[in-house]
Amino acid sequence: MGQYALLPLRIFLGVTFVYAGLDKLTDPAFFASGGTGSVGELMRQVRDTSAVPQLVDFALKNPAGFGYAIAVGELAVGIATLLGLVARLAALGGALISLSLLLTVSWATEPYYYGNDLAYLMAWLPLVLAGAPMLSLDAALAARRSRQGRQLFG
Repeated sequence: MGQYALLPLRIFLGVTFVYAGLDKLTDPAFFASGGTGSVGELMRQVRDTSAVPQLVDFALKNPAGFGYAIAVGELAVGIATLLGLVARLAALGGALISLSLLLTVSWATEPYYYGNDLAYLMAWLPLVLAGAPMLSLDAALAARRSRQGRQLFG
């Protein structure tokens, strides 16, 4: 039963990141460089309180491009996590997205535990370390390679 311990975390993070990516991709206001609900406005609001203002400045050079990169990244990470395909790499991508949001958007949240990006970052770390050993395409591909290796080398 212990081999399934990370499965609920994988499902939660995968579904959450797919939802977050789709939510952004289907919200035309999000990709605007300014205005309510836009990534540009959000970046301007957090610029002076972020831990890495240079990252915010980079995002502000092309808010729509940054917004699409985050949305597509979240969607790709979520789908790969749910499928268990390149699971460690997907989890690393999720951790990096969460870290970038922690250092920019939620850095000034007080007390720190009210900000969810730190919790997401910590939630990704077990999947970075362990991957998706059960009920995953990674496990199916590893089993297939193992069978082919036994057939080849008897």
